[in-house]
Amino acid sequence: MASDISPKAEISPKAKIGNNCKIFPFAYIEDDVEIGDDCIIFPFVSILKGTRMGNSNKIHQGTVIGALPQDFEFRGEKSECIVGNNNIFRENVVVNRATHHGGQTVIGNDNVLMEGAHISHDTKVGNRCVFGYGTKIAGDCLIEDGAIFSSSVVENAKTRVGQGSMIQAGTTFSKDVPPYIICTKNCEYGGVNIEVARMHGVDDKTLKHIANAYRLVFHGQTSVFDAINQIEQQVPDGPFIRHIIEFMRVESLGIISKM
Repeated sequence: MASDISPKAEISPKAKIGNNCKIFPFAYIEDDVEIGDDCIIFPFVSILKGTRMGNSNKIHQGTVIGALPQDFEFRGEKSECIVGNNNIFRENVVVNRATHHGGQTVIGNDNVLMEGAHISHDTKVGNRCVFGYGTKIAGDCLIEDGAIFSSSVVENAKTRVGQGSMIQAGTTFSKDVPPYIICTKNCEYGGVNIEVARMHGVDDKTLKHIANAYRLVFHGQTSVFDAINQIEQQVPDGPFIRHIIEFMRVESLGIISKM
């Protein structure tokens, strides 16, 4: 089915628009843009060069996708902003493309970005994440599947958030948040994020193992390196425990604080 494109929308003839899209008046789409099928683009949305968008995305008023990176290293190189399928971008969201030639900012599938959220250059977002009102994600961050950011969260550059973790409202953090936990407003460990972990297929027995693993990390008197060794020795092995260990092994900026 052909797309329904308002004649009042400004769209480059070089842009590629999929089937069955609805594009409202005053949308602005540059060249070197690819948009998949079944997308809805509301008025006053800007989709800029380097954007590669999948199917069934809904983009609300005032949002900018593929904005130039806010990075002093940017010299006008050709880079990309990759958006998957079934994402919702509410009003006034900004997603920057990558800084350097060949780089990518990536938004996966089934994410919800609420009003005023901002995803900066070269950040990689997985699937089924939620970004609350006014949340700001700096450049070069990594966010795994199912992470939840409450409103007005600030994630500083080059940090990571593990799968299934939740960041409480008003938090500003500069260290990594391991998988399946709650990060409190004081950037401290607030326990295992039980309900979301269950949504990721974690059973009650494994939840106890995860809680024991984090007890060694956050309640012990050892380094993260020693805590990982203790987890390997004391906690039964399994895919979720291995993921926690692998996540913490590659940290470079440290992890959030103990309670």
